[in-house]
This record gives sequence, C-alpha cells and structure tokens, in this order.
Amino acid sequence: MRGIVFTGTGAEVTDGLEVRAPAEREVQVAIQAAGVCHSDLSVIDGTIPQKPPLVLGHEGAGIVEQVGPGVASVVPGDHVVITTLANCGRCRACVTGHPTWCVKSLGNVTAPFRLGGEPVSNFAATSVFAERSVVSEAQVVKIPAEVPFTSACLIGCGVITGVGAVLNRARPDPGDTAAVFGVGGVGLNVIQGLRLTNASRIVAVDTVADKEGLAREFGATDFVDASTTDAAREVRRLVPHGPARIPGALGPGGVTWAFDCVGHPNVLRSALDSLDWGGTALAIGIPPRGAEVSVDVNALAYVDRALLGCRYGSARPHHDVALIVELYLEGRLMLDELVSETRPLEEFEAIVDAMHQGRLARGVLIVA
Repeated sequence: MRGIVFTGTGAEVTDGLEVRAPAEREVQVAIQAAGVCHSDLSVIDGTIPQKPPLVLGHEGAGIVEQVGPGVASVVPGDHVVITTLANCGRCRACVTGHPTWCVKSLGNVTAPFRLGGEPVSNFAATSVFAERSVVSEAQVVKIPAEVPFTSACLIGCGVITGVGAVLNRARPDPGDTAAVFGVGGVGLNVIQGLRLTNASRIVAVDTVADKEGLAREFGATDFVDASTTDAAREVRRLVPHGPARIPGALGPGGVTWAFDCVGHPNVLRSALDSLDWGGTALAIGIPPRGAEVSVDVNALAYVDRALLGCRYGSARPHHDVALIVELYLEGRLMLDELVSETRPLEEFEAIVDAMHQGRLARGVLIVA
C-alpha cells in the first residue's frame, strides 16, 4: 500500500505500508483525496513534535471499505469526510455539544500501520496520506456522492476550522466588522464564514500581496499587505470610528473581530491591536509549544476587548460537515475554488514547494 511516512528527518513516499483491519467502532476508509495543510509541514519541520515513524495527512475524504463491530452510522461504499476529532461521545463535553472540549480527543496516537514489519503511528488520529486508513466511527461523516472528493477532503480541516471559528465560536452579528490575518486555507474559510454572517467589512491581511485577488473572491472587502505596512494601524485606518463616536486614548478605529489564522505571537498581537473597543481576537493558528504573546492588560480591561482560543472551529463535526455540504450544494459556500492544484501522492514535494511560495489556497493529493 502506498503512503507518505515521516521518518524523523523528512517525508518519504513508500509502497510498503500495511494497515490493520478495523476493530470495534472503527472504520477503514479507502482514501481518494487529501488536502495538504500547514500542520503536516509543521510535523516535518518540528514545530509540532511527533514521534516517528508516522503516516502524515489529516484532511481527507474517501469510500468506506470495511466497518468494525458496533458501527451503525456508515456501511461499505459510503462516501465520507474524515475529521480529526476522535472524541469519546460519552463525556460531559461531548453530550453537551462541545466535542472539542473532550479530553480524550487529544493525544489519540495509535499504530494501525506497519512498514517492514515495524509499527507506524497515525497523525491527528487520521493519516490520510495513504491508500487506506483506520479511524474511529466518530470521525467519519457520510456525504452525498455528487460532492467531488477533491473538494470534500478540505472540509475535514481547513474548511471546518475556518467556517466553524466564525459560526460556532465568534458568532458575529450582521454588520460586524472583521480582520483576518493569514489568507491560507483556514483564513479563506474564515472570510467566507464572515460573508455568510453578513459582515459589513472584512479586511484580509497577509504578507503575500498576490493573495489579494483570492481574498476578495472569497468575500474580503479590503486587503492589507502586511509586508509593507503596520497591519494593525492600517486596519484601524480602513475601519475608523463612526462619526458619532469619540476616539479614545487607546486609539481610534478598529474591527469587532480579528482572527489569527497564522499561529505566530506577533500576528496575534497585531490582531489584538487591530480591535475596536469591545472587540474580540480569536487565536486559531497553532504556534510552537511555549509561544507567548505580550499585551497591555489595560488595553483589554479598559475597553472590554477579549482574546479567545478556538480549537478546530469549535466544531460539532456531524452537524457542521452536513451544514457545510448543504451550503456548498446551494452555491453559498465555495469548496471547488479552494483547490489550487492537484497532484498524485508521489508529487507531495511539489505541493510543499508551492505552499512555501504562497501560491496555493490548498493543494490536494490524489491518493486513489
């Protein structure tokens, strides 16, 4: 079986993988397409520490091939999106509709693969850079057969994280304003999530000026090239106080919501600094462990600003995936447009190179 294995020094394509049969409440999926996310690259460069060897990939869609005992929600032949959230489904967090708070949904490292007779671990409980993977039943969501796998695979991470951050965590009111820092796979979905909520101004911020067209296609009303200007100051200039409001000592203007989709302390600080009074910043991107952000507490306390964390779009996958697919089929949510480039599994490095150059919204590997 073909797959991409992180060896500790790099990612290698192999055709020698084996995967075990599904156990109780598990599903084996024949992977058809997989998105390449920056989190995969963060494993390779050490930003996300993982013990090798492991099979990469966590954004996939495919066809159910086998089901283990007790599986009732899918049958062989079903088309599914795979999510990374292997929550238990039984704890207080799960039964009250907050599966991203489930403590058992973190650190779900198992070794369903073997290579040369030795065990190989999974990544993010998914490992979709392989022709087959075994996941928990909770992680597979059935989708209509008319949704292309190359688009459907992106739902499992970038789409549900970005759209979910808006719809589930921020929940902005119609007419609110927002700045989105980082116009990648997650940031573009934050932008279209804001478009769905009828935000009045959506300022996209990135250090790659060529991303402006893509940002505007997905719904941004303004664009800031952070490589040439102070991004927070420019956001406040673009979205000033209304004429009936009096600028305060902590700076005039700013947005109601700011989303850090990069995962860097300096970017998060810029997001905080771009807020209007009463505004809220969301930390979505994942920085290296131990990263800290410095902020003047008075800039929060005096003017009711807030900082929120947001894991995986605060998703309820079996609800949110179905909603995302429905919006896509209605023409209200863009999925096909996210796919900038498709490559066979063996050309993974070409996708990585294009990502480093900032040329892609999402690159997709054709696995089947």
